[in-house]
Amino acid sequence: MSTEVATDADSSPAPEAAGYTGPTGSRLDDWWLRLMATPARERLWRWGGPIAVTLLAAVLRLVNLGHPHSLVFDETFYVKDGWSTWNLGYEASWPADVDAQFAAGGADLFKTDPSFAVHPPLGKWVIGAGMALFGPDNSFGWRFSVAVCGILLVLLTALIGTMLLRSTLLGTIAGFLLAIDGHAIVMSRVGILDGISALFLLLGFGAVLLDRQWHATRLAAAVAAREKGTGAVPEWGPVLWNRPWVLAAAVAFGLASSVKWSGLYFLAAFGVYLIVVDALARRRLGIPFWFSSAVLKQGPVTFLLLVPLALVSYLITWAGWFATSGGMYRTWAQSNNGEWTGALSWVPLAVQNFWHLETAVYNYHVNEHSPHPYQANPLSWLFLVRPTQMYVNQVDDSVCGGQTCYENITSIANPIIWWCATAALFYLVYRLVVKREWQVGLILMGMVAGYLPWLLYINRTVFQFYTIAFEPYMILGLAFVIGLALGSRGDPRPQRTRALLVVGAFLALCVLVSAWFLPVWTAMPIPSWFLSLHYWLPTWR
Repeated sequence: MSTEVATDADSSPAPEAAGYTGPTGSRLDDWWLRLMATPARERLWRWGGPIAVTLLAAVLRLVNLGHPHSLVFDETFYVKDGWSTWNLGYEASWPADVDAQFAAGGADLFKTDPSFAVHPPLGKWVIGAGMALFGPDNSFGWRFSVAVCGILLVLLTALIGTMLLRSTLLGTIAGFLLAIDGHAIVMSRVGILDGISALFLLLGFGAVLLDRQWHATRLAAAVAAREKGTGAVPEWGPVLWNRPWVLAAAVAFGLASSVKWSGLYFLAAFGVYLIVVDALARRRLGIPFWFSSAVLKQGPVTFLLLVPLALVSYLITWAGWFATSGGMYRTWAQSNNGEWTGALSWVPLAVQNFWHLETAVYNYHVNEHSPHPYQANPLSWLFLVRPTQMYVNQVDDSVCGGQTCYENITSIANPIIWWCATAALFYLVYRLVVKREWQVGLILMGMVAGYLPWLLYINRTVFQFYTIAFEPYMILGLAFVIGLALGSRGDPRPQRTRALLVVGAFLALCVLVSAWFLPVWTAMPIPSWFLSLHYWLPTWR
């Protein structure tokens, strides 16, 4: 994809320019070529763009992070669980209606009795680390670790976008759009688990991306070496064990699953993806039994590289539960005469108790149908129908000049970014069928792993904010389409100039809409009439 403003792009004329004899590229391209005239400047841009949008993300996520100084939405679970986990090694129970006391300095009111935590412990350890750093009484500390994860998510999106789309400009645009999007901002400013999970998922995605080139290069070299030795292409092809990026993906997806089980969908989806990529690579190399060798020969090896390490990564995060005796169901078998008998009687009691806990958590999730005013059907997620209001508080009218005044936090995305990203995804599905570009396929695999499984649970109580897990792939898809719109500096000057103006106007509109919604993302006090102007759809109230 040749989209960079006067760098990372060839200057050959685009098909549209056939027969065109006038100047190509825009004056902005000419200026940029002069600016990037040295390798040092190009290197500065390659890192400077992603770092700049990361700094922007840091400002939007860290400024006034401690406001409000009260537990917001599911912080009532995860912040308190984070602190008890940090102190005890497991999630402990708290007195009833303790949130106000907790915010007032009662962080040590937790009991030693366990609480039934329905998500694995890693996210709570991460939140607890921020509380340990800044103190449990500091609401900035409640959210600091989550904010850091949100900032790193922007950096990683920009770097992956640069690599995937082969353009620092498009990678920087992707990072910029995520940096200013309200859903990503809110999920970085509230101490809950989903933003942490999203970071580990994107790390795994990035590792899979890096494995593509690693795998293709070494597979081709191994086939060429055997062909040179035997004079013929091997019928089945080699097995590749040396795939460090698959190991990295295994760790990342294992850790994501240690925050929320939905990470398992990514592990399964990208495990299949790795086999498909291997099969296609073998076919391109002319291996006769390319499909069979990918599934039956390399497939089991890929499984062994991926799944066991992911499982080990998952279990390590439960070290606190295994090392203590106070966690939920930690001594269930001994206390309830529930020891396994017969062929499984040899299984250690700790493992039996752990299995009982995991079974109980699974049963909770599949049977969770309690109604909630902000639950959102997964079929509506891509259309931003029911965002989650996480906090609302009426403040003294004098703050708003005598008018009724509210502070509000709603995890609503920038609607322009979100709806355009949704439109881009539908286009990419069409484009994958027609052109079969691997970049498009990889982006859509992020959506397959992050979104499609939720369609199996349309009757469960689920929320729009779960979409942070796949928002980076929506943004990458949008950046891909922006790249198509920009074209190349080899395009005729009028065409290229119009493309730059249109994309620039779109980005400016995104900035203006983000500025408009910023008060309802960050709990700024605003008059009630102004708050109502942010309800573009009746379902947003």
